Amino acid sequence: MAATSSKKKKIPPIDQEFLDKMENALSVLKTEIVNNLIASSEDFKEIMDGEEPKDLADIASDDIDRKMIEAIGSAELKRLKAIESAITRIKQGKYGHCIKCGKRIPQDRLIAIPYALMCIECKSEEERRNR
Repeated sequence: MAATSSKKKKIPPIDQEFLDKMENALSVLKTEIVNNLIASSEDFKEIMDGEEPKDLADIASDDIDRKMIEAIGSAELKRLKAIESAITRIKQGKYGHCIKCGKRIPQDRLIAIPYALMCIECKSEEERRNR
């Protein structure tokens, strides 16, 4: 039986200077998100500790404020997890490679979305399937 040549091509590592730049950018984003979450949490606390609403319009307004703060917090927490994951991938030497196809993610995409997990093709395919 003949051996099949199903070896994957070795993708050269990403330039260390670029990795350092991206790790720094991710750390800055992480700090911004943590600060936003803290501010949102303080805003949420103010709403909760505020005076009792006097009419239905005040109740509705406070409820909308609470829901917006919760939604922002949830989205920011997801982003924070993605950023922490990207920092871990940098340390493991896996950063910048698509988790689906294994190809290198273009640097322009990583600059735009430093925590990107997939190349543009795989991400587009995933979004088409989820419609």
